Amino acid sequence: MAGPMEKPEEATGRGASRLLHDSLLAQLLPRFAGAHAIPLRGWQLPTVKFPILRYTTFLMHSITTLDNLWMGRPRSIAAGLLESDGHRAVVDPGPGSTLETLQRQLQARGIGVGDLEAILLTHIHLDHAGATGSLVRENPRLAVYVHKIGAPHVMDPSKLLASAQRLWPNELQRLFGETLPVPAENLHILEGGEKLTLGSRQVEVVYTPGHASHHVSYFDKTEGVAFVGDTAGVRIEGNSFVMPATPPPDIDLGIWDTSFAAILERKPARLFLTHFGYSDNPSEHIGLHRWAALTAEILRIAASDSAAMDSFMSATYAEISQHLPAGEAEHYAFTAGLNLSFLGLARYLRKRATAAS
Repeated sequence: MAGPMEKPEEATGRGASRLLHDSLLAQLLPRFAGAHAIPLRGWQLPTVKFPILRYTTFLMHSITTLDNLWMGRPRSIAAGLLESDGHRAVVDPGPGSTLETLQRQLQARGIGVGDLEAILLTHIHLDHAGATGSLVRENPRLAVYVHKIGAPHVMDPSKLLASAQRLWPNELQRLFGETLPVPAENLHILEGGEKLTLGSRQVEVVYTPGHASHHVSYFDKTEGVAFVGDTAGVRIEGNSFVMPATPPPDIDLGIWDTSFAAILERKPARLFLTHFGYSDNPSEHIGLHRWAALTAEILRIAASDSAAMDSFMSATYAEISQHLPAGEAEHYAFTAGLNLSFLGLARYLRKRATAAS
């Protein structure tokens, strides 16, 4: 990530400025524009304020939601494209299975993978980071920002993939595609507290564990947007309902509260959620571990783990359906993976019980 470029794409030098000048001249002095004639002595030009009549440096900031269309579904997995003064980075590019979709989304905006400077990973779960190695293979200059706990598994994803294989024994490739290692020289190791620069855009890194021990969030001070990965749960754009995302293996509800407080302390105007899009009311995302008590009660009375999961999924889906129409309720459940939320909460509660005994 470097400093601002002097001439972004909107103003490509003398030719662009001359074309603009000639166009305005043609509108104001049609008799003379074609021959570039000098007006006769005493000719009074109209007084007009032009927005641009000289060589100007244009500064451009934007944040774009890139819909990865995971499993052919809109509004499931979002990547964030940050642009500033001709510099570009992507937050959480998504899984390898949606790499081609991401490339098409970039190309539709006149951007190639080779135009990117950085990948900012909130965490290394496959739905967020799986495509990173493939992007680096295509653009070996890419800088990849990742927390120090997650970095070893980005360099060597074998343990990450083995863990995922246990969760999706028959569907891993279909869901997440290819996950390639990232060379060590591309990695920029984060701990939290760093200040990153993209053009003239300032991005603060905050360590936000809870959903995962290696989770960070990125705060864009230019536009007041916090890229929070899964720390703020699942809220699909166009709806107000928020639900937890608590997959195994290392959720921690206690430190999750601290992380969410750290997000709110920075008073972001909006949250950018991987699942999915913007939320304009960050405080609505408080209380994302409300299903822990439900899980504890189900585990206490269920005859087996499979019966417990069935009860959890039935109860949570009923809650979702109270707030959303049928199609949206199903989309939430699919995107978040209700079975994974149960497995993560059950593992967390059992670890706590073991530690307390």
